[in-house]
Amino acid sequence: MLPQVQSFLDPATSTYTHVVYDRAGGHAAIVDPVLDFDARSGRTAHTRADEVIAFVRAQNLTVDWVLETHAHADHLSAAPYVKAQVGGKVAIGGAIQRVQSVFKTLFHLEPEFATDGSQFDHLFADGDTFTIGDLTTTAWHVPGHTPADMAFVVGDAVFVGDTMFMPDVGSARCDFPGGDAHQLFQSVRRILALPPQTRLFMCHDYPPATRESQAMCTVADQRQGNIHVRDGISETEFVAMRQARDATLAMPNLILPSVQVNIRAGHLPPAESDGRHYLKLPVNVF
Repeated sequence: MLPQVQSFLDPATSTYTHVVYDRAGGHAAIVDPVLDFDARSGRTAHTRADEVIAFVRAQNLTVDWVLETHAHADHLSAAPYVKAQVGGKVAIGGAIQRVQSVFKTLFHLEPEFATDGSQFDHLFADGDTFTIGDLTTTAWHVPGHTPADMAFVVGDAVFVGDTMFMPDVGSARCDFPGGDAHQLFQSVRRILALPPQTRLFMCHDYPPATRESQAMCTVADQRQGNIHVRDGISETEFVAMRQARDATLAMPNLILPSVQVNIRAGHLPPAESDGRHYLKLPVNVF
């Protein structure tokens, strides 16, 4: 059975949320749901998540999983809201524990903040298999962008997270804590060893002015045309390019609020004595 996929773009963060399902009236997983966040006011909303939820309900789908490909640095996760509305276990790769440990220190989080991944319902190891209704899915650990990145292989569809972008955009940065360009090259080439017709669903697209945003391409497209990791580019060449490019990149606009929320499985920090939630802004740290 080939999975069906419906993709939703959040233009504010260039992020795609995907619903992968076996059939109408069947079972589904929601990959990388987005919480609307206005950094100027600190206000959140559920506009994008509600679009996904409306589709799930219209198709009469039972949500088995809410999958995070990694702890995102460019948007806040809507996983808790999605789970509350339509169900599903919130899951991420087990290496999130490393990410939590690093950022607990960098943000000087409350002592009670656990770095064992227990904020998530399930932690995947490389090679774990699970089901989405009649669809068998395999979790792949694909580090490099961060230590905890996962790709989810569902039949002929792979949800690649931030391992790579569309061929004319290239690959993800590797200069976040625990990132490694050598690892990213190996992770990408693992994905590109799949059959040429395999569909690769992006977590982001940052298109040039010459085309519209796209959610999907194929392994063949990437092997032939990816400007960073197409066939014929060596690991040494890739690492040199990636390290030089990363040295020129500014921090993502939402990295400070995003990471604080996403390492908590999308939950805000605990309310303080006034009943309000606060995010920290470390000064002269990054």
